[in-house]
Amino acid sequence: MISAIGKEAILRSDYLAQKIETLYFGGGTPSLLSKEELQSIIETIRKYYAVAPDAEITLETNPDDITTENLSVWKASGINRLSIGIQSFFEEDLQWMNRAHNAAQAKQSIEWAQQAGFSNITIDLIYGSPGLTDEKWLHNIETALALQITHLSCYALTVEPKTALAKKIETRQLEDVDPTIQARQFSLLTARLNDAGFEQYEISNFAVPGHRSRHNSSYWQGKPYLGLGPSAHSFNGKSRQWNIANNTLYVSSIERGIIPFEEEILTSAQQLNEYIMTALRTIEGISLAVVTERWGAEKAELLKQSAVKYLLSGKLAIENGILGLTVDGKFFADGIAADLFQL
Repeated sequence: MISAIGKEAILRSDYLAQKIETLYFGGGTPSLLSKEELQSIIETIRKYYAVAPDAEITLETNPDDITTENLSVWKASGINRLSIGIQSFFEEDLQWMNRAHNAAQAKQSIEWAQQAGFSNITIDLIYGSPGLTDEKWLHNIETALALQITHLSCYALTVEPKTALAKKIETRQLEDVDPTIQARQFSLLTARLNDAGFEQYEISNFAVPGHRSRHNSSYWQGKPYLGLGPSAHSFNGKSRQWNIANNTLYVSSIERGIIPFEEEILTSAQQLNEYIMTALRTIEGISLAVVTERWGAEKAELLKQSAVKYLLSGKLAIENGILGLTVDGKFFADGIAADLFQL
């Protein structure tokens, strides 16, 4: 697999024209890679792509994968940012979510990472799960602040169809999520982190000034990106493509010099709607000047007309040509974005 990913990187070396500002090892279990495997991938990318000297190189990991030895390996491999899937600092919540780590490991993993010299750390936290009281949720936030975490990604628990969780809720083995509680805990989150000096630079992402995720920000800004490996997605501004998910077929295809992917060419309307969807979620908002430049003045005017009811209801605001969500509007971001979409 490592060899195949390296070969794919070489085969697709002309996909991105701009300098590479971020590398992201995520999906699957990248924390299981050895020092040699990590270095092999990074060195191949540096050889065939123009990688910025200060590139942000992130590794996704879970607390139970973090050891002093692994941290040393990651540091030596060139990883300079960790994304740790904490989810909660409470034992009962972790058990409910069927996580492999415990509450003690959640805190210890962060402390070990900091001791190993990782200052750029983000953690994931989940709110709105059954049994998570407001007091416990605030405790999770305060624990993260006490640990001097500079970036938080916080998500409401969602129940995906046809999952084990959905089945247990359907059969009343588990309590269903409560949207009212989720909304209240989201309000508690934004208020507390605002007081602590964090920027809510995207609806679910909060950072101390200077510590935004450069990688995620690139997605939201619509920058092209290249994904390597099974199921990996890529985007060049005009089309999306995704590799097959089957590991065996992926490896055998790459060995024959064939990149096994499907592709979707985005229409002008789809490109505009993607901009609306991503920009609306960010602190920068939707620039009417950008819409005019890329898609024409008529589209910008139609967008303003579609936004009127949300401007009147106080869910959207417009200032200096920027259309953005208000505090109340953030609770309805997806619905508002869908309503602003243009055919």
